[in-house]
Amino acid sequence: MDSASSIEHRIAAMKQVYEAGIRTVCFVSPVFPGITNFEAIFEWVKDQCDLFWLENLNHNRSYFEALEVKAEKMAKKYDCAFVDNEMPYGRVPQGHPVIVDYFYHEEIRGTDAKQRR
Repeated sequence: MDSASSIEHRIAAMKQVYEAGIRTVCFVSPVFPGITNFEAIFEWVKDQCDLFWLENLNHNRSYFEALEVKAEKMAKKYDCAFVDNEMPYGRVPQGHPVIVDYFYHEEIRGTDAKQRR
């Protein structure tokens, strides 16, 4: 039997930590094609995290690019910063976490992909 804390318990703990003034991160990994609804997860945690970090599985280029487009559209929809493969520090306005695109693999993008959008 799995003895890990439930998702609900983890989200409640994240909220307590965030409200105590401590920077929080929601790390969604791996993002499975057709299974992981990262926008629904974002909706659940956006008011209690400073970073929303997405990481994919090693997929083909078209899947990787489609995920990146979807994540960038979500960032625009919620007025959030969207960065590639970075770990920005600091607090952000509540409800507007930085969305970190870690859909990064050297075989696909090369080594100079680390840049702010």
